[in-house]
Amino acid sequence: MIRDLFPQWEDRIAIGLAGEGSDCFGYDDGISRDHDFGTGVCLWITEGDMEIFGRPLSIAYNELVERQPGSNLSDRMRERRGVMTINGFYSNVLGVRLDAEGCHMSESDWLKIDHSCLATAVNGTVFRDDLGGFTAFRELLLSYYPDAVWRRRIAEECHKFSATLQVNYARSMARGDEVAAEICRARGIEAAMELFFLLKREYPPYYKWTYHRLAQLDGEGEFSKLIRKLAARNDKVVAYAEELGSRLAYMLRDAGLVKDWNPYLEAYVNLILP
Repeated sequence: MIRDLFPQWEDRIAIGLAGEGSDCFGYDDGISRDHDFGTGVCLWITEGDMEIFGRPLSIAYNELVERQPGSNLSDRMRERRGVMTINGFYSNVLGVRLDAEGCHMSESDWLKIDHSCLATAVNGTVFRDDLGGFTAFRELLLSYYPDAVWRRRIAEECHKFSATLQVNYARSMARGDEVAAEICRARGIEAAMELFFLLKREYPPYYKWTYHRLAQLDGEGEFSKLIRKLAARNDKVVAYAEELGSRLAYMLRDAGLVKDWNPYLEAYVNLILP
């Protein structure tokens, strides 16, 4: 499509599949494909090129997608794919306004960014990038944290691990506060996994995929086995979660925030927002 309609701009358009979505991590399966899934790629261009040919390129891309089978994409999916600026992609994914085209990040920028967002920014594949601008900033991120930031993050996670699992878990159990103990256990597991990734110098993905990636890196070794043992739970957790969701749905309705009842609370997010 680009070669046919935009031959003069072909070498200025970087193309790939990266960013939000389990498909960009290579983790998509039958379960994850029930939402925000479909055919699409990312087209990254400079701010200047967006002014020149961004709109007609976006129209042509969207028309191409609409002609594909099963192209009934959600609004969120449409935001994740298609034509976007290099600055816009990285700023949106990382949650910080950045000069990605200038390939620069300050230490304060690094400290503002959530680790899982960094994993999202460098996942997937870049198929073509003749200008090299998109790839240059990607390589900057892949070079990992500056040393001072890396050390600070390790220290923070060491504190979290000690405070939650090595101190407060036992104290909470001694008081008979099982809820607090469970929170300590979960946060301690998170801190342990964060430290694993920091010391491997790799960004962990979104929390629901963190252990999945950890087990891959560890080769199902002793560390991942210890995490799994620590996280062992009874089979009633899912049922209890559904019951809590049901009760919360009734409370949302009683508060006048929603009109119907649905224990899957994600369905209410956009309705509740002002």
